[in-house]
Amino acid sequence: MKDIQQIVDLASAYYGSAVLFAAIDCDIFAKVERGDLDVSSRGMRLLADACVAEGLLEKHDGTYSNTPAGRIALIPGGPADLTKAIRYNRDVYPAWGKLAEFVKTGRPVERPETHLGEDPIRTKAFAAAMFGRAMGIGKGIVPMLSGLSGKILDLAGGPAAYAILMCQANPGLFCTTVDLPAISAEAKEYVAKFGLSERIECRAGDYHKDEYEPSSYDAATIFGALHQESSADIVDILKRARRALKPGGRLFVLDMMTDVTRTSPEFSALFAINMALTTHNGWVFSDVELKNWMREAGFEPGETMFAPPPMPHWLVSASVTI
Repeated sequence: MKDIQQIVDLASAYYGSAVLFAAIDCDIFAKVERGDLDVSSRGMRLLADACVAEGLLEKHDGTYSNTPAGRIALIPGGPADLTKAIRYNRDVYPAWGKLAEFVKTGRPVERPETHLGEDPIRTKAFAAAMFGRAMGIGKGIVPMLSGLSGKILDLAGGPAAYAILMCQANPGLFCTTVDLPAISAEAKEYVAKFGLSERIECRAGDYHKDEYEPSSYDAATIFGALHQESSADIVDILKRARRALKPGGRLFVLDMMTDVTRTSPEFSALFAINMALTTHNGWVFSDVELKNWMREAGFEPGETMFAPPPMPHWLVSASVTI
């Protein structure tokens, strides 16, 4: 339960988000690290001071410096670079201003096709944001995928970040990643940059209707995709994934999920709105619901595992029932 001060703080919480977005767009954190941030202009000085107020920068005797977290996450190319992922949040920022419109109509306020191929510039920006975000998340997730070997079917694999990380961690692994043509084209470029074109096939397709080589894969992964699907579509996607797996094959689903109340974790409950604003069937489901769909599709679900911070992703594994 929030008190009056917390309600006031919530009403202006977007001030801090806007400061973060602008600071990244103005390259403030990299400039601070290089020692060439120029705050002689009124606008830059106000933005830099706001970053200090938000705990994004430190200031001593008029000199700005990065925080330890900012140094690794807010500088492009840093060890845990989140700048591309944050730019995705910036891109959907206007959609949140139309939340009341969504509530009245029940329809997304932004065309999903805009960042899935219809607009090449938005598509490339979306792919870059998803790649950066997945690389950050994946470094904590891939070690949780025990016993990966052979051939992996990576459905809705996006720009192939997870496929790249899985192949880097498992030298004998071969991966087929599937996504829409425009996203798959972006994936091929990333795979080539990492020198993995011989081990990762980037296949253009649509996991809503594709059929895959039967009983051909040792494992299937669906990472960060099912939150845009209806429950009926999820079951259908899982059934077709099952047909592609060998006897005893395994399935790994990573996603934002909630508990059975659909209200916790807080971020996941809010992310459900984000998905509803930008996709036709977007939401966030509970891990209990996912396990029921897995059973319906012919899997025996395992335990729910929790990804390391900062993102509240949950990982659910399952095996093909014989």
